[in-house]
Formats: sequence, structure tokens, C-alpha cells
Amino acid sequence: MFEQLVDIHARPKAFEHYTTDYLWTDDHTSAQMLKYHLDEDIDVSSRNDAFIDRSVAWILSHFAVRRGTRIADFGCGPGLYTTRLARHGADVTGIDFSPRSIQYARDAAAREGLEIHYVEENYLDFNTSARFELIIMIMCDFSALSPSQRRTMLEKFRNLLEPGGSVLLDVYSLAAFARREESATCQADLMDGFWSRNEYFGFLNVFKYPDENVVLDKYTIVERNQTRTVYNWLQYFDVNELKREFTECGLVVDETYADVAGSTYDPDGSEFAVVANKACDGGEIKRGRSN
Repeated sequence: MFEQLVDIHARPKAFEHYTTDYLWTDDHTSAQMLKYHLDEDIDVSSRNDAFIDRSVAWILSHFAVRRGTRIADFGCGPGLYTTRLARHGADVTGIDFSPRSIQYARDAAAREGLEIHYVEENYLDFNTSARFELIIMIMCDFSALSPSQRRTMLEKFRNLLEPGGSVLLDVYSLAAFARREESATCQADLMDGFWSRNEYFGFLNVFKYPDENVVLDKYTIVERNQTRTVYNWLQYFDVNELKREFTECGLVVDETYADVAGSTYDPDGSEFAVVANKACDGGEIKRGRSN
């Protein structure tokens, strides 16, 4: 028992283990995540319904989305953005590796007669001959990626963008990192049965990595016949550091906002959003949106 407790409370190196797919592909936890996605009043897997409506309205206006505008949503979940964008005539592709979420999205599109291309795949592995005028990655998905994974994504975005195309994504801020605290919790059926249909004890260890500006929520789920560990990594960003990562991959951060609904940037906010552009030939950046 002592050795087990040592393992449970052990601090790994930053991004040493990667288990994100478990949340979205396990039959039980993926059902819990979808339930959170579809709760219109909370901000857990997705933003609340009112925010999404406001965000989509801003995206349509800011990026001058018209009929046929090619948009890719990386981490589309059950299609809360893709469905809304397609209603306005955009040519939308959604990528997500959760079978349950993709099936829900496909069913929703079918009910409304919307032609949305959904791809059930880890977006780190996604590739296509199609090119997009706008790529979105929303709900701070980018913050869940390791440095090497982030580079993979940014290089992928650059390759998949039309010349002058744009990327919109949001991340957690250093102000939010400062407010996080380390902790250790043990509770029967932690998170009200989120982790299993069976009885279990759940351990949550929150570790901070000041040198990397990273937080780990380490969940250890102890059932009668098995023990599982889930690592939820979150990278927190300084605006200039995020810009540097984009620049290294051939993208230029052109605008900074408080969120993906275009609110004014707040340095004390828990997150922020950026718009990055792919330079046209000769370095010119195309402004493909309304003023």
C-alpha cells in the first residue's frame, strides 16, 4: 500500500505521460464528456450556449464568412461550432477523435440537412489535400498539447491554410497560472462517478511547474480490480511566448483578444485568444474579414 501511495503522489516530468485520448474514447468517460458538452448552461467541455452563439456571430462577421468559406474546426466535439457555421453556408470540416462526439455531430447535421465533413481522427495525425480559409481550435485545446505537439499543430495549420488564411485559437494565461495552487485530494467516487460505473476511490494531485508554466491535474482511479492514471496537462501562456511559437512555424499573430468572441484583451483574464495569419507571397498578409 505504501508503494502504491508513493506512485499516486509522484510528480512526473512535464508532459512525460500523455493520456488525453482516454477521456474521449473510453465508453464511460466519453459519455460524461458529451453530457458536459451538451449542457447549455456550463463551461466544462464546451462554452455555454449563449457564449457560443456570441462567438459564432463574431467569427462570421470578423472573418467575413460567406457561403462556401472553407473552415476547419480542430477538436470539434459534438459540432457546436461546426453546425452553427454550416447553417450560414460555410463549407465546414470537423476533426475529433471521440467516436461518441463525432456520431452526435453527424446525427445533428443529418437532422438539419447540413453537409458537414466530419473526420474521426486524432487531429495531430489529420491531413488532407483540402485547404482552408479559416482554422479554429477552441476551448483552449492548444493548451493541452506538449511543446512538440504544438509545433506539429502549428506547422499543420500553416500547410492547410490558403495563402492569407487565418487561425483562431484560445489558450490559458499566465494570470490563470498564478491563481492555480498545488493540492492533493482523495474522495470516494471522485467527481460523482465521472470516472467509472463501478465504485472507486479517486485521487487528484495538482502539480505546478513554474519553469514551464505548466499545471498537471493527475487523476488516479482505484477500483477493486484495476488502477488507472489520467494526466491532464495544461500549458499557460504569455502573449509574447505564444507569438514566438507561431512565428517559428511561419504564422504571424496579428490580433489578441480576451476570448474567441472578440472581447477586448484583458492581461488579468484567465485566458486569451489570438488570430494568426499565413503570409501571402512577398510577405503580404491578406485581410479576409470585415472591418
